[in-house]
Amino acid sequence: MGHYGNFNDELKKRTEKAEEVIRRWLPEETGFAKTMAEAMNYSMCAGGKRLRPILLLETCRLFGGDEALAEPFMAAIEMIHTHSLIHDDLPAIDNDDYRRGRLTTHKVYGEAMGVLSGVCLLNYAYETMFRAFSMAPGDGRVLKAVKIMAEKTGIRGMLGGQSVDVENDGKPITKDMLDYIYQHKTSALIEAAMMAGAVLAGADERQTSLVEEAALNIGLAFQIRDDILDVTSTSQELGKPVRSDEKNNKVTYVTLLGIEEASRQVAGLSEKALSALSGLNKKNEFLTDLIREMVSRRK
Repeated sequence: MGHYGNFNDELKKRTEKAEEVIRRWLPEETGFAKTMAEAMNYSMCAGGKRLRPILLLETCRLFGGDEALAEPFMAAIEMIHTHSLIHDDLPAIDNDDYRRGRLTTHKVYGEAMGVLSGVCLLNYAYETMFRAFSMAPGDGRVLKAVKIMAEKTGIRGMLGGQSVDVENDGKPITKDMLDYIYQHKTSALIEAAMMAGAVLAGADERQTSLVEEAALNIGLAFQIRDDILDVTSTSQELGKPVRSDEKNNKVTYVTLLGIEEASRQVAGLSEKALSALSGLNKKNEFLTDLIREMVSRRK
C-alpha cells in the first residue's frame, strides 16, 4: 500500500461522508414510538467503520455513477448491518454486553426493545431504499439494486447464514458448513453493498458478476481475519470482548486450521478479490487500498 498515509486521510474523509449520509436518513425521535427511534439511533450512531456504505459508494464511483442515488442505499446497508449486530448481541444469541466500545442496545434499552429496534431497523432500511424511486422515477437500476439488497439479506443471504450459525453454535462443524456461514453471514452484505453500487451506476451482468465474486472473497477474508483478531487482539483494540469465540465454543478458521494457515487463507482470498476487480478494466485506487486494509486490519 504505497499511499498509506494518504490512504488514512482519504478513509477518514469517506467515513465522515458515510456518517453524514447515515445520520441524514435516520428516524426522528418523536411521538409515542420515540423510545424505539432512540434505540435505533443509539445503535446507528455508535460509530463503527462504515465499511459497507463506503464500499457501496466506492463501487458506484468505480463505474462513474450518480452518488446522490447511492446515498439512501448507503444508509440502508448500514441499517441492515446494525440490525444484525443488535440481534447478535442479544442474550438468546451471543449475550454480549459491549459493542463498538460501549454498552449494547439491549443493555441500555432492555431485551424487548433490543429485539424490536433491530426488526424496525431492518424494515426502515427498505423504507429508505424505496425513497430512491422518487429520486429516479422509472429507473430500473433502482429496482434491481433493491432486489439485490433483499436477496442478500434474507434466507439465501445474511439471515440464512445467521440461522445456520445459531443452530450449530457450540457444535462440531465441517469447513464446508463454516464456509457457508461465512459466505452468507458476512460476505452476503458486502456483496449487497458492492453489487448495489455497481448496478446503480449502470454495470452490466458480467461486470456485476465480477463484483459479486470479488465481494464474496473480501467477505470471507474479512471474517477469517476477525477470527484471528479474536485470538490475537485486545478488548481495547477491538471495542468488544476478545476470545468470545473460545468462550462460546465456536468453531472458527483458527480452531480448524490454526493461525498460520488462517492467515494464508486471508492472503489468498484477498488476491482473488483483487484479481476479479482487475477484470473490470476500471480503476479506483482507493477501493483497492481499502480492500487490502480490510483484510490486514488490527481492529
